[in-house]
Amino acid sequence: MSVLTAPKRSAGRAAPDHAARGPGPGRDFGAWFLVLPALLPILVLSVGPLLYGIGLAFTDAQSGRTQATRWIGTLNFQDLLHDTLFWESFRIGLLWAVGVTVPQFLLALGLALLLNQNLRLRWLARALAIVPWAMPEVVVGIMWRLVYNPDAGVLNETLHDLGLGDGRAWLSGLGTALPAVIVVGVWAGLPQTTVALLAGVQNTPRELHEAAALDGAGAWRRFRTVTWPALRPVALAITSLNFIWNLNSFALVYVLTNGGPGGRTRLPMLFAYEEAFRYGQFGYAAAMGCVLVAVVSVLLALYLVGRLKEER
Repeated sequence: MSVLTAPKRSAGRAAPDHAARGPGPGRDFGAWFLVLPALLPILVLSVGPLLYGIGLAFTDAQSGRTQATRWIGTLNFQDLLHDTLFWESFRIGLLWAVGVTVPQFLLALGLALLLNQNLRLRWLARALAIVPWAMPEVVVGIMWRLVYNPDAGVLNETLHDLGLGDGRAWLSGLGTALPAVIVVGVWAGLPQTTVALLAGVQNTPRELHEAAALDGAGAWRRFRTVTWPALRPVALAITSLNFIWNLNSFALVYVLTNGGPGGRTRLPMLFAYEEAFRYGQFGYAAAMGCVLVAVVSVLLALYLVGRLKEER
């Protein structure tokens, strides 16, 4: 009786493995279909306006013009190079960004280390520390305008009660406007920096602190050798992002001073806003926006390079 046997596979031929094949056109379409709901708003609300603004920077677009908008090449950028008012606003923006970011980080670091201690009502302190973060910038600006009010503000009333003088017009003084606005910026951004640093502190292994304490290391040495090396990537990330956010600030300073007095608090974003919507120079304002985008891109590149070095 003959027995039928299945032909054996040749040793030189491998069985077809569908899992080893690359994704086909159908799989690519499915992946893009899943990503599209998140990608579409970014393309419509971010990438599209950005490309339109870059194109607008090379035109003479103005409000109220009856003539067609013309392509003028790099003329707006050439005018911008000689615009001392813009570069003065850029200098003020750098002072603002550094003046807010550095104290913000130092205060947030101390507050994060304090909130990490086993204190009574620690949960309440953590909840209260997030309150400024939950408030819109417009509300923060209006509230601090009341605090700085020269006639009936809380700050001047307190100084008067303590016998430290009758106070002053903080937001309208040439020498006090920028420091007063910086104080508000530090207060408004302190919670998010504190939360980020607190998360980094809590991720530090407790066993390392205990071992360092057994070796006789004091609080400062434990912070320098144990806490800070673990906290450094978080500190680099939050400080870099804070600097970029502060450099692009608009709403808070606009509500507080509207760029005054005498342009002492006119940040670059405020200057571009005035050129576009007060004077109608859309093309020139778009060129300012391109410069700011280039600066932010360089800062982001430096941040990413720093992160890659930290990871290595």
